Amino acid sequence: MLATKNENEDGKWKMEDGIQRVIGKFHSPFSILHSRLFVLAAIALFIAGCSPSGPRSLLKGKKLLERGDYAGAVAQFKTATALLATNAQAWNYLGVACQNAGQPTEAVSAYQRALALDRDLMEAHYNLGCLWLEQNKPDAAGSEFTAYTLRRPKAPEGWLKLGLAQLQSHDVTSAEKSFSTVLYLSPNNAEALNSLGLARVERGHPREAEQFFAAAAKEQPDYAPALLNLATVAQQYLHDNALALQNYRAYLALTPRPANWDAVNDIANSLEPSATAAPATESQTLAPETRTPPALSPARPAGSSRTQTVARANLNPPRSAATSPPVLKVQPAPAIVGTPVAEAPPEASTGKTGTLNKLNPLNWFRSSAPEKTEVTTVTPPSPPAANNSHIGVTPLSPANSSAPTPTASVPAPAPVAAPKPVKIVQPAPPMFPRYVYLSPRKPKPGDRRTASGPFTRAREFEQDSRWLDAMQSYRQAAELDPAWFEAQYNYGVIAFRLRNFNQSLAAYEMALAIQPDSVDARYNFALALKAAGYVTDAVNELKKILTANPDEVRAHLALGTLYAQQLNDVAQARQHYTKVLALDPRNPQAPDIQFWLSSNPP
Repeated sequence: MLATKNENEDGKWKMEDGIQRVIGKFHSPFSILHSRLFVLAAIALFIAGCSPSGPRSLLKGKKLLERGDYAGAVAQFKTATALLATNAQAWNYLGVACQNAGQPTEAVSAYQRALALDRDLMEAHYNLGCLWLEQNKPDAAGSEFTAYTLRRPKAPEGWLKLGLAQLQSHDVTSAEKSFSTVLYLSPNNAEALNSLGLARVERGHPREAEQFFAAAAKEQPDYAPALLNLATVAQQYLHDNALALQNYRAYLALTPRPANWDAVNDIANSLEPSATAAPATESQTLAPETRTPPALSPARPAGSSRTQTVARANLNPPRSAATSPPVLKVQPAPAIVGTPVAEAPPEASTGKTGTLNKLNPLNWFRSSAPEKTEVTTVTPPSPPAANNSHIGVTPLSPANSSAPTPTASVPAPAPVAAPKPVKIVQPAPPMFPRYVYLSPRKPKPGDRRTASGPFTRAREFEQDSRWLDAMQSYRQAAELDPAWFEAQYNYGVIAFRLRNFNQSLAAYEMALAIQPDSVDARYNFALALKAAGYVTDAVNELKKILTANPDEVRAHLALGTLYAQQLNDVAQARQHYTKVLALDPRNPQAPDIQFWLSSNPP
């Protein structure tokens, strides 16, 4: 069920200022003092019950929404949007009501109308993303949650939903990064731990998944998805019926009863005879993983989480009707209709020349440990011993041992030549193509005034996610004024987003020709080189950053990943990963770095 109010840190509901925003639509172009007096007068009218019909319908709709009268709320919000057609908050409320009333098509239209009026209304982005997630459209949901996290980077609920959308799209690496960000912002978050367990199942690491599910259940003992998932992975993957039965029983003891209580109870009853049987043999179990469960803090009270429980359906196709775990349906996520819960990220400082885009780093994430080549020593076989029973040879005896006389003229067998030792050849280091640098000179200034027009249009195209138009406009601005750093830099960012790596690399080279000491431009240049396959050159650019800025965490993290994934240089990867942990112990990827380090000892 979609929530209709925000929840503060103490777990209590609070109202938002949506009505205040609506009242603001009636401001006249008076002085600031007159405007404030007008607002106070409007509030007084609300209290007196004489508010204008549009805001009054909006207020009635909110009350109906809170009471669960969704049909009545839809009717009131439709009246409000008819009278306040340009108010984005009213359309967002209508979307929430329609979604609760089982009208997804109307809800989509309402959310999209709200965003058309105000692209910065992050609550509508979040709510539309939740709706797309319910409709099993993870790609569309991911786009909305990405927009939300860009403006609300400190709000864990956005990263959690983005991770779920990425997991549904089978982008496990990105999903793990999003869930790790949740744990960075909200340590020991039960939903994030449960979701990381799902991601580990996708990767084929059920033992790690069990640890994450167990951590989620310990953090929040009444968290139904973690209990059910822990039972499922224990039964289907680890063949530990005792552990499965224990968690099935814990799930069945929840109050109120889960909707699938009868199905789970049947499974638990079927496991009763085998729960006390001998443990599975080594051939039936998986090799233990090296990762230990994360440190846990006391569980929070039930209901303190701001988002609702989101459980994944059955982890694995059922083996049989008698023993397959039940399907746990995905619950609708709560809507956000109130005031922003976290501040927006600060704008990049650009002086008076324009706005600078910030490129999201690539998913420099944990990979499996590089394979090690084992040197096998081959011992040549010994020559076969002489066979005394060979035909035609008389066995020796003490009497004739001094001068044995063969009974037949049979030549002695030729000695068997020992095979030559096998030489193990170490694999050659990976070879990568090299980038041909353009090495442009610093360009001369052009027509900045004329270039400002396409630059502004490019920013507008970005707001509407019209990336191709934005790239073309940035390129036009860069051509009109080649010395404009922001135009060259943003051109490179958008070209990279569209995977036009040649254009992106050329634009970054021009930006670096203008500002050679720009860490952002050189870092993004390195990312583009890596994406285009020029790994060696990407390493060189990152090393240039560290020469001037030895404590640049991004460069150490990127180098560690390149050495671990592409160059198979464990020693160098360890050096840079260790530096990341020393400089930024709370880095969102710190748990994955520690896991990699433990899997790759020196």
